[in-house]
Amino acid sequence: MSTLLDDIRREIVDLHDFFTDWFNGSAAKDRLDAQVLPRLHPDFTFVPPEGVLMTRDHLAAGLRQAHGSNSGFRIQIRDVVVRHEIGNRVLATYTEWQTGARQSAKADNARFSTVLMELGDTVTWLHLQETWLPEDIRAAGNFDF
Repeated sequence: MSTLLDDIRREIVDLHDFFTDWFNGSAAKDRLDAQVLPRLHPDFTFVPPEGVLMTRDHLAAGLRQAHGSNSGFRIQIRDVVVRHEIGNRVLATYTEWQTGARQSAKADNARFSTVLMELGDTVTWLHLQETWLPEDIRAAGNFDF
């Protein structure tokens, strides 16, 4: 039987697997509008590690331009934890490890992410905040994935 943690982990991993395929160019371009953007609330907000607030539309525009832009890019999700469940909303955290990331300051990087999701027939992402992991943690991390 699937637990809430299993469901949240699967959602996070699935979306990041899409990002890997998207940047590698192996995801069909119609998947962005058909399978990814419907997961993001119309008022979705995203704060990447650099601290710039992005809307769903900003993120979508950036993703459209980035299709196939990074053939060696890979992501691994680790340490998923459900922090709070309030009604049909869940606050979860996870670490995201990237290797081959051309658009980041370091090609091998890691970030701590906090996501607010709404549960229903589907999972809807409401907000995502990412923060760089400290250099000593990143340096000690395993990038063999």
